[in-house]
Amino acid sequence: MSIFRKKEKKHMPAFDLKEYQPVIRASICTGEKVAGFRSRESGKFEEVVMIATAHDLDEFCRTYGITEKDIKKEW
Repeated sequence: MSIFRKKEKKHMPAFDLKEYQPVIRASICTGEKVAGFRSRESGKFEEVVMIATAHDLDEFCRTYGITEKDIKKEW
């Protein structure tokens, strides 16, 4: 038994482009990228998956039926 709990994976259910903007947040310092959705109403970002390779980005796009053109990039 570990004293540390594993972080539960967040899985965003089906989303509506009218309510959520697909976003990739990237760190300028480390280059780490995280894909998720930002609520257009509240501005809250929901992290979905870490993007380590191009395959991760392709899987994110395929899972949610979006294209790379639809994704806004934030630094």
